[in-house]
Amino acid sequence: MQQTLNSIRNPKTTIKPDSANNSLLKNLLSGNFLEPLLSDFCIIFERDPAARNWLEVVFCYPGLHAICLHRLAHWLHRRGVVFFPRLISHLGRFLTGIEIHPGAEIGKGVFIDHGMGVVIGETAIVGDYTLIYQGVTLGGTGKESGKRHPTIGANVVVGAGAKVLGNIQIGDRVRVGAGSVVLRDVPEDSTVVGIPGRVISRKQGEPLEHGKLPDVEASVMRSLLSRIEQLEQQLQELKVNRQQSTVNSPESTVQSQK
Repeated sequence: MQQTLNSIRNPKTTIKPDSANNSLLKNLLSGNFLEPLLSDFCIIFERDPAARNWLEVVFCYPGLHAICLHRLAHWLHRRGVVFFPRLISHLGRFLTGIEIHPGAEIGKGVFIDHGMGVVIGETAIVGDYTLIYQGVTLGGTGKESGKRHPTIGANVVVGAGAKVLGNIQIGDRVRVGAGSVVLRDVPEDSTVVGIPGRVISRKQGEPLEHGKLPDVEASVMRSLLSRIEQLEQQLQELKVNRQQSTVNSPESTVQSQK
């Protein structure tokens, strides 16, 4: 009788281990877990014109495989599991060439196109419907602790080989050009190119067309060359004027003597 009264006063003590396991299983199979996976699957048909049928996407897209494995690893990581999340991340890297730390937060509808060489750090945050190409690094700049990786907004496009480093904020709908190295915060609706990354445009909804991205270094070199040509032309004019002045000076002295 005393045990029954204690169980009524403390209902938490009456919870069975099986019920706790069932709750974890329900959370795993709930819409909160499956909805991002469905978004990850559907977004591929919108972003990749080469996706022709669901069999190709399910079996032949390493970006989707890496995201699915990461969601499982992240789910375990948030529940305090210490070894298996890293093991799943390591297996995902071995199978897909994409390394995502279990601690990284990946939004729904994220598409990693091709994906070979993509690295996403532990404290990185990737917003919804972000498009990441191969060779992208969302990493840190040193051995600092705490939040040391970038936060990527929603609907961002990160071009092939781009590096976004440090605890910086990348706004929504930002376009990062291929091969860029971004080290500072980027406002929303911007296009960033170059090393280090520079904002070259702030137009909302502007597509990332790599064939039309300006070459910042080339434009600087062209301006320097044009300036050098102007200075050389001015120097040549000064030389001609000096020669004329030296030719005219003897005649003036002769006339003065007469």
